[in-house]
Amino acid sequence: MLAWLAHAYTGLGLVCALLALRALGGGRPTEVFFWLAVAFVVDATDGALARRARVDLHTPHFSGRKLDDIIDYVNFTFVPVLFMHQQGLLPEAWLPLLAFVLLASAYGFCSDAAKTDDGYFTGFPSYWNVVAFYLYFLEAPAPVAVTLVAVLALMTFWPVRYLYPTRNPRCRLISLGGGALWGVLCLWLLWAPSPARHWIYLSMLYPAWYLGYSFYLHFFRLPRAAGA
Repeated sequence: MLAWLAHAYTGLGLVCALLALRALGGGRPTEVFFWLAVAFVVDATDGALARRARVDLHTPHFSGRKLDDIIDYVNFTFVPVLFMHQQGLLPEAWLPLLAFVLLASAYGFCSDAAKTDDGYFTGFPSYWNVVAFYLYFLEAPAPVAVTLVAVLALMTFWPVRYLYPTRNPRCRLISLGGGALWGVLCLWLLWAPSPARHWIYLSMLYPAWYLGYSFYLHFFRLPRAAGA
């Protein structure tokens, strides 16, 4: 019973996706990010619950990992891509680029090397919810938005390893503690009336650290992977 409750907890991510789409259709863009943030919390905590419930032992014919991947694709790729299109963050002529993002992310999720046993993602880990968040709040010019989205989509196919914070012991205090503080700051930005721009830039320190530290580990501390 506990194992199925763990799977049900993971499934709450789909409810978050539904509520995010409802908010998008209702013209409440900041609420979209609230529900994506709730989905992010569920995704970050369901693994520990699943291991404690021994889902592999008690539900051997049901793949919680597959369920998790489906939900992550919806929340962290499909909904943000639709958000970017609906909010006009990229010009209409660049709709094919957003279609490419969907396909590139699908490739990333289906790759056998997408998650390594030692706690890394391989290729850009489809954090399109974060990309959409900053493009929206910074009101990025179209050339900047197009360039960033194109580069990150292509980086899905570049086998650089990115830190998997909840499964990697490296810099755990910064990766988890800093991530929690970053999440709180982002939630405050969602509800603050016209937040000052410097708070948005301040919130970017954690994503910048995450990318920088992941590149540092990949190129200077980890054994080189084939094709990297």
